[in-house]
Amino acid sequence: MERTLASRLLSEQRAVWELGAFGASLPWFSLLPRGDGHPVLVLPGMYGDDRSTAPLRRVLAQLGHSVHGWGLGRNEGPDAALLEGMSTLVRKLYQADGRPVSLIGWSMGGVYARGLARHSPHQVREVITMGSPFRRLEAVRGVSTPPVPVTAIYSKSDAVVPWQMAMEQPGPRVENVEVDGSHIGLGVNPAVVVVVADRLAQRDGEWRPFEPPPLARRLFPRRRDTVDA
Repeated sequence: MERTLASRLLSEQRAVWELGAFGASLPWFSLLPRGDGHPVLVLPGMYGDDRSTAPLRRVLAQLGHSVHGWGLGRNEGPDAALLEGMSTLVRKLYQADGRPVSLIGWSMGGVYARGLARHSPHQVREVITMGSPFRRLEAVRGVSTPPVPVTAIYSKSDAVVPWQMAMEQPGPRVENVEVDGSHIGLGVNPAVVVVVADRLAQRDGEWRPFEPPPLARRLFPRRRDTVDA
């Protein structure tokens, strides 16, 4: 049965719990897989800025990633200046390090990340989206899945983005991972941190589907949905 708008909006209050769980999990996060130091760029959601992604970036930095905020101020929607700014940032990170950049995008930030990967696939190592409404937008525009590994994180408790719109058609290097949580709490959701850390720790060119580590399995729903659900 479809949840009412009121119940869905009420679920967004879970973000307070998610923030508390994030803080309590900080010591445990140090046990997550470490990165190889390749550049990672985190893009905020609509009306967000680098402050919204700071907690996630801080954890990733402690795990050995060269992680960066976008430095473009508040995300007020795509325009020519913003799109050029992101493209320039990815290019500079790629040129400075010599390795492709992993892109993490929260909500609308994930839509941007997918576009950047399609535009410059040789500069992008992988894309991880968090509650990003790309499915309908890309269907209208007639664009395809980025030609890089893609992990789409979604939540059925998301009261902002319909969870079906945040899912991708699974493929050889494309997957959907469900978590329990709110939309505005995705950036501090411990399950999301587990997924992101695991995906970023994979060696370039050695992609495998995500499997929750034994100690974190209780954080993930057991059900598996398809993109047409």
